[in-house]
Amino acid sequence: MRTLRMIAVGALLHTKQLSRSPFEIATALIVPVVQATLAVYLFRAGGEPGRLLEAAVGAGLMGVWSSVLFGSGGAVQNQRWQGTLEMIMLAPRPPALVVLPITLATALTGTYAMVATLAWGRLLYGIPLTFADPLAFAIAVPGCIIGLGMFGLLLASTFVLLRNANALTNTLEYPIWLVSGMLVPITALPGWTGPIAAVLPTTWGARAVREAATGSGPVWPSLGICLAISLACLALGAIMMTHVERRARAAATLALA
Repeated sequence: MRTLRMIAVGALLHTKQLSRSPFEIATALIVPVVQATLAVYLFRAGGEPGRLLEAAVGAGLMGVWSSVLFGSGGAVQNQRWQGTLEMIMLAPRPPALVVLPITLATALTGTYAMVATLAWGRLLYGIPLTFADPLAFAIAVPGCIIGLGMFGLLLASTFVLLRNANALTNTLEYPIWLVSGMLVPITALPGWTGPIAAVLPTTWGARAVREAATGSGPVWPSLGICLAISLACLALGAIMMTHVERRARAAATLALA
């Protein structure tokens, strides 16, 4: 219970901190609206106006993924720039448990993207928000967000080892949401993308949310697979974070590692 309380309090603290960042605020306000507008016109141009709700949900998931990717990918680097990395690593807790609240906070911040795209689609384009299973949708969205937060720990622990992590972050944003089927069906993509999509928690999280919204399939198996893969990413991220910390301590280069 102490560990869960620490994670919850840490996630709340970092969420408040992110909500006061001009960059995060501008990104959260602009990107989801632009993505929702593009998604609506894309589906209308394709002669599929009946799938506008799916387009709005997909655009919201794209916003959540962008928040997790950029926030989690730079989680350790941001703490280094703020001069708080050393204090975080001195905490009497495993480094993964200290960084996990940061990655969860980026996912929680991305929930605005889902709310904004649905509200934008309803108010401007008149998209009816008639979910096939409202209860399942209300459970699938937080489940997907928590899963992406755990996936973010793996991103944070991996990107800290790369000198050009910001450049890699920019290149991963669109390929991942495309392969995950957030907006474009996976069946419309080349066959070689199938195995890649199958190991990404974003794929199963997006599928669970879409199935809850449209009733196109069972929600719980997809959500369960999403959380299972995310837990595996959490374990790998914890191992990577411990390795990075030990290497930095041995070389006395924590602020530079």
